[in-house]
Amino acid sequence: MSVPLSLIDFCHIYPGENASQSFARSVAMAQRAEQLGFSRIWYSEHHNMKHIASSVPSVLIAHIGAQTEKIRLGAGGVMLPNHAPYAIAEQYGMLAEMYPDRIDLGLGRAPGTDMNTLRALRRDPSSSDNFPNDVVELNGYLSGNSRILGVNAIPGANTNVPLYILGSSTYGAQLAAKLGLPYSFASHFAPAHLQEAVKIYRDTFQPSETLKEPYVIAAVNVIGADTEEEADRREEGIHRQRVRSMAGRGRFFSEEQLDQIINSYQGQQIIEMLYFTAKGTAPQIREQLERFTELAQADELMISLQGTTQPEAMESMEILAQAWELDPENTAGVPGR
Repeated sequence: MSVPLSLIDFCHIYPGENASQSFARSVAMAQRAEQLGFSRIWYSEHHNMKHIASSVPSVLIAHIGAQTEKIRLGAGGVMLPNHAPYAIAEQYGMLAEMYPDRIDLGLGRAPGTDMNTLRALRRDPSSSDNFPNDVVELNGYLSGNSRILGVNAIPGANTNVPLYILGSSTYGAQLAAKLGLPYSFASHFAPAHLQEAVKIYRDTFQPSETLKEPYVIAAVNVIGADTEEEADRREEGIHRQRVRSMAGRGRFFSEEQLDQIINSYQGQQIIEMLYFTAKGTAPQIREQLERFTELAQADELMISLQGTTQPEAMESMEILAQAWELDPENTAGVPGR
């Protein structure tokens, strides 16, 4: 049986567009994903990035939840060191009351931004050192077992919003295993430590009240097209767009200059971040994702739809649903429950 498929939506702002248009597309994407049978959609917390609009996932989830019916929605993730755990418990507790049994909460340790912006968020860069304690404190609020006498999340207490530890290294794997929580690895942009992290997580997993068996979500990019040649063309465009964005940081490059950067060590490093990419027609994508599932020992795949335009990304979603033979009536719930 194929594992469930979920989506990560970065709420891209394409050239010439504004955030309002990005949000409208995210609604349309969620509605179509629900019709096709995808299990969940997660939204990432990024700050001070002019091409990404999802700076506050909880607000976006509330907006999209009101315009969908059953697909699970969550943060992929909240960068917990940026926030007080109590505030996050209130936000996601409120969402859980609005949309029962539909809300997930993925938790990351990275800031999701640069150091100057982190300081503008009024957070100390060293706050990430307290991440494990913050996760436990947050879980206490959501389970109704607050660690601070007389302080309860209202709403939030007893909603038991499911927590997921996110990671791109072995650190998150160790923490998720110790706490008995599901683990989601960001292999769509950090492929290097996928197998090592998953092995550590599965080998050292300690069952908890929340989860009896380890549960791995592995992220992977997808580029779908009607022909292999068109998929290759789209991949080249994606690589050029990504290198221009990450290497340029606001500077203008001619096509010739961009070619030079792409062929440089720096450019190849950026492209290597997309190593785990399933590309091609529906049968080709299915075969590649099946191999990736086995490699990652994944219980669920989190898909990052790739395209230089939104129509390309949406076409990839349609081709992926066809390839995986998704069933709109068979969406995933919460692992271990």
